[in-house]
Amino acid sequence: MALDTKETVLRARKNGVVIPAFNIPHLPMLKAVVEAIRDEDSVAMIEVARVEWEKFSAQSLEAVAEEYRKYADEKRTMLHLDHVPVIDEDYKKVDYMPIIERAVKAGFGSVMVDASRLSFEENAAATKQVADRAHAAGIPCEAELGAVMGHESGEMMPYEEIFATKTGFTKLDEAKRFVQESGCDWLSVAVGNIHGAIADATRDQKKPTARLDVEHIAALHEATGIPLVLHGGSGIDPEYIRAGIKAGIAKINVGTEVRQVYEAALKESGNDIEAGRKAVYDAVRALLHDTLRISGTRSLLYGE
Repeated sequence: MALDTKETVLRARKNGVVIPAFNIPHLPMLKAVVEAIRDEDSVAMIEVARVEWEKFSAQSLEAVAEEYRKYADEKRTMLHLDHVPVIDEDYKKVDYMPIIERAVKAGFGSVMVDASRLSFEENAAATKQVADRAHAAGIPCEAELGAVMGHESGEMMPYEEIFATKTGFTKLDEAKRFVQESGCDWLSVAVGNIHGAIADATRDQKKPTARLDVEHIAALHEATGIPLVLHGGSGIDPEYIRAGIKAGIAKINVGTEVRQVYEAALKESGNDIEAGRKAVYDAVRALLHDTLRISGTRSLLYGE
């Protein structure tokens, strides 16, 4: 029987561990990610964001769902729809509800709407629309409040300036009210984390080494009472990640470091897909075992 996504994330929070969610910008990566999760006896999500079929080679959310069904480990993996923006990284409006409908039809176990580029009220209203649809389908909804920077077109301000000024950080009073008004199940927060660059000119660049405001995470968790999500998980100092998990992070998105490993392996091998998969497999196992230290979470969460 397939894992219940909402229940699994709640179990992770209760046990002080995290559910990583691996983005699939290139379809062949999926098989290697699932195999690594299985071989570490971990529990994790496979996810795809709109930008990954628009600007990379994920093809479509349906293509990822079809590939997922080929390789899924129903005791250890779940399928999640990441970032469906209401206003995208190029500041264009997105017709987001049809994408959510497609995900429900394709069998995704959870969905995310990102209306964080809108006002608080507009974000809450758009999120409620998606949350209501997700709940009607029996699946949870993730939302974002604050500004996790990095995906925008154009140059991002220096990381140290972001952290020092807390630019875009999720506000405590807003977070509590947002959860009540929107009905979201998980909240992606801005606490020092940043997305990897997706523009053609910068997507190969190493991300700045980020850190997290752990006290702010703990305060947000207390204020909202729901599992928190850390986007932009690649490139954060592992000690901060582990402290963030203890403070309230129950799901962490990982995209850039696994994508760049795959793309580099293809480049070095003359486009050998299996070489790319081997690089992804090794990177995911190392992340699960060494960075997140969640090998064996299947047994921890479900006692088997």
